[in-house]
Amino acid sequence: MFTGIIEEIGEINTIKKDGTNLQFTIKSNLSKSLKIDQSLAHNGVCLTVVKCDKNSHTVTAIKETLDITTLSQLKKGYKVNLERAMQAGARLDGHMVQGHVDQTASIINIEEKDGSWNFHFEFDKNHCLH
Repeated sequence: MFTGIIEEIGEINTIKKDGTNLQFTIKSNLSKSLKIDQSLAHNGVCLTVVKCDKNSHTVTAIKETLDITTLSQLKKGYKVNLERAMQAGARLDGHMVQGHVDQTASIINIEEKDGSWNFHFEFDKNHCLH
């Protein structure tokens, strides 16, 4: 579970194709505190750390994740929002979110409302969880 509050901004250092998957190595100040098998949200998408050192960490995005998120559009040098998973018993800032993606939607309209915005989305209703 995540709060949706960005902790750090990382930079894509390398992208390596692994079959139908992509491995991203990201430079960030957060990397030095990570451990292998930890969950970490990258632009809101939960990925598992597979390698880490004091300057960078590596995660793998599988084909399904690449198909239903914008991660496949990342390129070397791009910035990514990073957030570690919530700690049990810690103060909860933000909201409880999973970071797991069920499907994508298209924005069909954006309305400005006195300094705020209402986004209207369209999605495949046949793909909804009931």
